[in-house]
Amino acid sequence: MENKPVVMITGASKGLGRELTLAFAQKGAYLAICARGEKKLQEVKKEAEGNGASYVLAVTGDVSKSRDVERFVAMTEELYGKVDVLINNASILGPSPMPLLLDYPEEDFVEVLKVNAVSPFLVTRRILPGMILNNKGSIINVTSEAGNTGYAGWGAYGISKFALEGLTETWADELKETGVRVNMVDPGEMETEMHQLAVPDCDYELANPKDVINVFLYLASDSSKHINGQRFQAQEFTEREQ
Repeated sequence: MENKPVVMITGASKGLGRELTLAFAQKGAYLAICARGEKKLQEVKKEAEGNGASYVLAVTGDVSKSRDVERFVAMTEELYGKVDVLINNASILGPSPMPLLLDYPEEDFVEVLKVNAVSPFLVTRRILPGMILNNKGSIINVTSEAGNTGYAGWGAYGISKFALEGLTETWADELKETGVRVNMVDPGEMETEMHQLAVPDCDYELANPKDVINVFLYLASDSSKHINGQRFQAQEFTEREQ
């Protein structure tokens, strides 16, 4: 196997996850991608293979379930022998239109937190032993402006991202002597299916997901090996931050 990074991406079948997969494919990376929808995931796999990926492992699964996480990571480690980069991108919005917290259905609230906050914990915990053994690794969590400031009406989604930011900072502090770094990226408002559900009457310009990729490529590279526990805004990322 060539000395190219092994990049694991959750929620890779559409939106930002798809664009991340294609961007790392262009860099010739070995990819391990997952999502709940098999058809779209396989389409992304074919696109990535046509975009220059050294190899693409596509596993259908739900990373909010421990057994699916175990299967996904075990298959990745068996095939590639390691994981160099993990991007915790999988996320759900919850009910649309989003209700106020007073009216939020309990089961939906729990499901959003499970997917958006518990899943990154499960996947990170599972891949960490290998990264620590190699004394190297980059974990990138996808957060949101709604995870940094509380907004009325953003309900469980915003709260789940607050939890993810706390998770990021805690992992970063616990791992600071291991060679593994943990950072987070707020991609900003993008033209995605999720944003359309969140803001159906949006009347302002949105970023294309493919235009917020640079910060992820940077955090995945050795150029950022000194960066840990930081929060980046993708649409404001410049060369000066490197």
